[in-house]
Amino acid sequence: MLDPVRARRYAVSAALVLIVALGILWGVGHRASAENPPPARTPPAVPITSVLVRAQDVPLYRIGVGTVVAAQSVTVKPRIDGQLEKVAFTEGQDVKAGQLLVQIDPRTLQAQLMQARAQKDRDEAQLANARADLQRYLQLIGDDAATQQQVDTQKALVAQLEAAVKTDAAQINFAEVQLGFTTITAPISGRVGARLVDPGNIVHATDTGGLLVINQIDPISIAFTLPEDVVQEINGAQRTSHEPLAVVAYPRTGDKPLGTGRLILLNNQIDTSTGTVQLKGSFPNPAHALWPGQYVNVRLMVGKRDQALTVPAAVVQRSQDGTFAYVVNDDRTVRSQPLVVAQIQDGIAVIDKGLAAGERVVLDGQYKLKPGVSVVESAGAQAGRPAAPEASK
Repeated sequence: MLDPVRARRYAVSAALVLIVALGILWGVGHRASAENPPPARTPPAVPITSVLVRAQDVPLYRIGVGTVVAAQSVTVKPRIDGQLEKVAFTEGQDVKAGQLLVQIDPRTLQAQLMQARAQKDRDEAQLANARADLQRYLQLIGDDAATQQQVDTQKALVAQLEAAVKTDAAQINFAEVQLGFTTITAPISGRVGARLVDPGNIVHATDTGGLLVINQIDPISIAFTLPEDVVQEINGAQRTSHEPLAVVAYPRTGDKPLGTGRLILLNNQIDTSTGTVQLKGSFPNPAHALWPGQYVNVRLMVGKRDQALTVPAAVVQRSQDGTFAYVVNDDRTVRSQPLVVAQIQDGIAVIDKGLAAGERVVLDGQYKLKPGVSVVESAGAQAGRPAAPEASK
């Protein structure tokens, strides 16, 4: 048996040997780990939605704010005094030109017409007698049975009665015209507004309010304004276009067109107080989508950009260095591509410089991107991707 001292020494020596062996093993393993490090973890691809850059014809237009106005508006007023006998229309009714609207009591004017006709009949009878006397005087003067003075006097009487008959004819014509004013017909086709006078009332030619108002609403017009700096552009477009410039009307809160018409007026002067020019478009309006007094947004088409490079407006990003877009490379990484944007309209950006047709650009998911990052098309992107804009016809 070993004594206790030798036993302790033996245990210490064994522990030292074990520690040295463990140290050697750790050093060898650490060296091997340093010489062959584990492969680095690749970050996951960022899900995105992408679209292709398209080449298409893009319409160019100018936007203004306008008011719908009747193509024609007539306030119907009486032209004679009298009692309103009959109203032959219904409020809000569509009427045709020449349709009966109002009848004023005609009896007084009918009596005046009869009196004028009777006066003419009397003067015509007197004229016939005077002419017969003149013929007799002419025969008598040939037989020296009448004097030249009698002949001249009779000629003057005939001329006087002829003038009287002409006056009577004019009085008859005047009375017939006045009688015609008792029947009021529609001067234009359009829609009748509220009735302003009820039957039984006495109306006067001097009344300011009128009897009713007719507005022509098919076709209808829109008056709008644009900045003065577009005048030369519009003039140039009118000179080169074989047809009137197209005008499209939209509601104030919506993007569905209310109607498409044509430009009929570019005013002949600029309003110096506002720096704008007034324009007017004419619109067919069979469905009455446009209504007088309605405020609308107006787009005046002044041309088109042929085969312009276009992307959805959401593709265009902005930084302190300007506008750019993320372009998807062939290896499914992205790069930041500076852009020159010509215009953005209807959610479509027209690109002057920086992209080529057929390149794929990121539409959604840009906030997670930086140059060199790998990307993958997000699930459902194909179904949810907005349709590429079609070329304008």
